[in-house]
Amino acid sequence: MAGLKGFKRWIALGVAAFAVLLAVAAFAFRVDILRTALDPRIPFQTYTPPPAPDYADPRAWVLPIDAPPASGLPADVFFIHPTTFNGGDDWNAPLRDPEAARMLDRVMLPNYAGPFARVGRIIAPRYRQASLYSQLTMREDARAARAFAYTDVRAAFRTYLARHDSGRPLVLVGVEQGGLLAERLLREEIAPVPALRARLAGVYLIETVVPAADFAPAALAPACAGRREAGCVVAWATPRDGDRKRTQDRSLVWDTEGNLVELGIRPALCVNPLNGARTDEPVVARESLGAASATGMGWGVRPPFLKREVETRCIAGFLDVSKPKSSAFRPARGWADRLKVAPFNLFYADLEADAQARVSTLMGRQMYGRAAPPITQSVPVKTSPVNRID
Repeated sequence: MAGLKGFKRWIALGVAAFAVLLAVAAFAFRVDILRTALDPRIPFQTYTPPPAPDYADPRAWVLPIDAPPASGLPADVFFIHPTTFNGGDDWNAPLRDPEAARMLDRVMLPNYAGPFARVGRIIAPRYRQASLYSQLTMREDARAARAFAYTDVRAAFRTYLARHDSGRPLVLVGVEQGGLLAERLLREEIAPVPALRARLAGVYLIETVVPAADFAPAALAPACAGRREAGCVVAWATPRDGDRKRTQDRSLVWDTEGNLVELGIRPALCVNPLNGARTDEPVVARESLGAASATGMGWGVRPPFLKREVETRCIAGFLDVSKPKSSAFRPARGWADRLKVAPFNLFYADLEADAQARVSTLMGRQMYGRAAPPITQSVPVKTSPVNRID
């Protein structure tokens, strides 16, 4: 009897050990498992995309596009959101996918458009974004899906210029996938047009890999060397899992023909968001103006800030960020959500101050050298409800 009990005990231990091994293997290969589950399994060339957005329809915009600019806020902010659609049957998201829309409204908009809401009205198109799966593979189909998403963003920007532009200072913001699309929009639609380039207060390519050589000091839109510049670019990307080489090897950028190609050995651009400058020097935590988690907050609610949470440094073209001190800034729980941008913004207050400084600088330049009045935190912000997709 004792022998039988011992045998059962060994069987139980073996089953437990096997379960642990399965769990470890699932964790180790979680991205591969997720990638397989989200693969549309159809060539992009034979794929029928979701219906195109009609940007004359207010529902094609995240926020009401016809709302008058808020009093005291001088700029327009064209905001291109990050990936919120996982994939599955589609390479590109239907505009009315409820889960993707919910993540945009609840997580991405308040955390990443929120820092710019005190500098101008947010112009944010819904677009047929490339799926999360397309961000996890180097396949030509995935590249085609990303390039397809750009056609919507370009159409939205042209509609904004034709119907809703009032000649105000312009801020361009793109996050992750949206940053890649914003970089091409800058290069093809804004920088070559002198009248638009003269209105450009700043460009923010958040968690976006772009070649540093494209933003040299002589470029039409150079990298920012300090916070009191206007018309320049703030761009950075944090390596996934801290692996700079893997991030470098798997990053795609636009070539001059509008194709996505490997970054290769070219250095990426890193402008430190804590001080708005292109520098390899470390920026210590005491210079951090405030991290925030605005997830779940209503649009227009300014979240509380936690100062001195992180220190940063640009290393080999990528942003190294220290571990946040507060438990409020934990990674997302689900595997898919961990592969998207974080559900909080470690540089919320820094981006807010940065955008205000650049718009003030541009306005001073437009006033022929006279200093424009600074945009202060006391400016009331009249916000609009999100155009929700129910």
